Amino acid sequence: MTRLALGVAYRGGAYCGWQRQANDDTVQARVEQALSKFAAVPLTVTCAGRTDTGVHAINQVIHVDAPVEREDVSWVRGTNRYLPADVAIQWCLRVDDSFHARFAAIGRRYSYLLLESPVRPALEAGLVGWTFRKIEVEAMQQAAQLLVGEHDFSAFRSSQCQAASPVKQMRAIDISRRGAYWRIDFHADAFLHHMVRNIVGCLVAVGTGNRPVTWISEVLAARDRARAAPTFSPDGLYFVGPDYDARYAIPARPSASDWLP
Repeated sequence: MTRLALGVAYRGGAYCGWQRQANDDTVQARVEQALSKFAAVPLTVTCAGRTDTGVHAINQVIHVDAPVEREDVSWVRGTNRYLPADVAIQWCLRVDDSFHARFAAIGRRYSYLLLESPVRPALEAGLVGWTFRKIEVEAMQQAAQLLVGEHDFSAFRSSQCQAASPVKQMRAIDISRRGAYWRIDFHADAFLHHMVRNIVGCLVAVGTGNRPVTWISEVLAARDRARAAPTFSPDGLYFVGPDYDARYAIPARPSASDWLP
């Protein structure tokens, strides 16, 4: 039995999230079906972090224990033969049994792409969030920094969240702009259900002047989801990927994703 780590990129718009479900089309189901067809044996996978309906991934890391022998490049190209156009294996590595896609991860990264425009997106529909109001970057950056550090993020947690604790370590939130597009990068030890989208909703409320910078601190301290902004659209959310100990040599970002601003 060989343990393989693989990187998966996908557009999430057509799927009911990552996790396999009985009656819905999911990314995990598609990946497991493709791997099983290529290997000619049933295979199941474990992922670094589940994504919701409509959320995309640049470097979703999975592991699988394969009872058959194939070349690494064959696992990539052979599996992709059976995957739809919006899902693709990016790389494959052989790892030892100590590697676990979820439990070995020491951090995770998300990015949110936001279009600032008077009109809604068309060509990039489903791939970016949208605001028609002008954003004041300094206010949004100040608000973002109030969330960096270890906090109880209950105010940004979905009612369906199953995490054992709402306390997470937000390591960094970086905001940049290219033309009409904003990119908000999040790095944390882990994330709660809907946490990034709920934070984005609050940051946009501050950046567009609907709320003052200090409101973010009030929401955080309240630990009450009802005090925060509505959950922002999943369209612009990308799971950039997990962090691992360097000894595993897991690619941080595949070259195929360099189009991301």
